[in-house]
Amino acid sequence: MPRPFWSGQIQISLVSFSVNLFPAVEAKSEIHFHQLSRKTGERIHHQKVSGEDPSEGDPVEKDDIVKGYEYSKGEYVMIESSEIENLRIPSRHALVISQFIDLDELHPAFFEKPYFVAPDGDSQTEAFTVIRKALQSTKKAALGKIAFGGREHLVAISVPPEEKIESAANRGMMAYTLRYAEELRDPAEYFSEIKKTAVDSDQLTLAKELIQRKTARFAPEKFHDEYEAALKELVEAKVNNAPLPKEERPRRSGKVINLMDALRESVSSRADDSGDVRSRKSAKKEAVAPKKGMSLVKAGAKSKSSRNRKSA
Repeated sequence: MPRPFWSGQIQISLVSFSVNLFPAVEAKSEIHFHQLSRKTGERIHHQKVSGEDPSEGDPVEKDDIVKGYEYSKGEYVMIESSEIENLRIPSRHALVISQFIDLDELHPAFFEKPYFVAPDGDSQTEAFTVIRKALQSTKKAALGKIAFGGREHLVAISVPPEEKIESAANRGMMAYTLRYAEELRDPAEYFSEIKKTAVDSDQLTLAKELIQRKTARFAPEKFHDEYEAALKELVEAKVNNAPLPKEERPRRSGKVINLMDALRESVSSRADDSGDVRSRKSAKKEAVAPKKGMSLVKAGAKSKSSRNRKSA
């Protein structure tokens, strides 16, 4: 079991239980760059120095560096790391739930970073499981605040939807640090110049059909970092003195097509609905039904008659 990022209690009124938080994401990039001198090819090293002029300052060891707050021009007050660690903040050791909200109230813009939430030992599992099941059944998220990393974070605790087959992956809860409202820029500042446009009903119908045809269950394992793959290809070419890969830009079509034609062509395109059950069903309905008194030629018979005509 990896070391928890944070340990403490979740408190809901008079109910409390101990939990551990683990980061739910990790950096997977295999390409790491260093800074080099273009002239010599040697690696660049950075050194911390004191004084106004870095070129004339004296080197400072890591243990001799403290935080400083500039309360007046050129005047600083020193703050030790131990003093910050001893700040009297209740949320450093307990996540007190202040309220519950519907899951759809959490706008994606507020989400910051995900964490796994697990009970701290078997003795805490009963209360943990009951609260987990209650959140899952009511489709609610719990809001509270927690202090770590030099600030107090707003946190939402939620549970993934219940699955038909229970697995170890869905026994826990998720915690998401949220951005505060004052951290988000005003969207009206960026969207106010978007012209109000009436929606054509036919275009809307085709757009819905296009979305429906390309709708599929989310499979995160199908998506990969293509930028990382391109970096690897570039590095390998440099190491092996091979020609550098060039970006292939998509060709621009010279044909001017309006929105209605683009939607209609996208919906009718086989490339967009390949493998879609609903599309295949609709295609069958749209097929011309045989007239009365006519029979469909079987594949075998058709191919045989074709061979006869060829031989003739």
